[in-house]
Amino acid sequence: MIIKARDGLEMVSYLTTPAGADPKKLPLVLLIHGGPWDRDSDIYDPEVQFLANRGYAVLQANYRGSIGFGIKFFNAGDRQVGLGMVEDVIDAARWAVDQGIADPKRIAAMGGSMGGFATLRALEMRPDLFRCGVDEFGPADEGMGLRLFPKYWSNIVARWRRREGDVDHDENWNRKISPLYHVDAIRAPLLIGQGKNDPRVTLANADAMVAALRKAKREVTYVVYPDEGHGFARPENQFDFYGRVEEFLAKHLGGRAEPWKKITGATAELR
Repeated sequence: MIIKARDGLEMVSYLTTPAGADPKKLPLVLLIHGGPWDRDSDIYDPEVQFLANRGYAVLQANYRGSIGFGIKFFNAGDRQVGLGMVEDVIDAARWAVDQGIADPKRIAAMGGSMGGFATLRALEMRPDLFRCGVDEFGPADEGMGLRLFPKYWSNIVARWRRREGDVDHDENWNRKISPLYHVDAIRAPLLIGQGKNDPRVTLANADAMVAALRKAKREVTYVVYPDEGHGFARPENQFDFYGRVEEFLAKHLGGRAEPWKKITGATAELR
């Protein structure tokens, strides 16, 4: 489907609803892809199917800068990380409300890596719209993120500076777009998952966000996996984290959840 952003930009988007459900006033998970220079597609996605199975409509919007839609669409994302890209996914959530698909009081934002970053920014930019958020290893401070990139990623850093802005040198720009500096705007509860060995979004980045949230007296659940990197690879940790996700979403949006149980072999540390 095509969803129009506030400036008329057309976003190829995907809506998945629970099997057999009437697509009206459903709890909605706005699932935001990472990259940000990546894309959502209509191929099988176990995360989407997991959420739909638990009773949620799942909306994925290819915001400006997503790949696969031509150079003009790609370039529209320049210097829009944390700004226009996030406005796009907010507009997609508003579309779902306007169409009567989403219950306006039961909307969550969720994503991994830069999708986690966008989740944090969405909760800051529209605290009235989102009931909760799930941030999977998303960078809270983009300047810190670029400064701590591995040295062998120097070519990637150059691309990021060109597309995102020179966040590791221009502190004013970094503070404008990075979630860490806008935590006071957040009202919704957050679940944050992080790998201790993540070379892209370091533990220090996630720690800083959690500390800022707690200083502002915001509700946050923080789980760290000491044997994981950028993403959770071990099946035991995947089961553990998504068990926590389903419990968290059920609490705040009212979907289905199995009774919580400890996963043998999972290394989760609540901090």
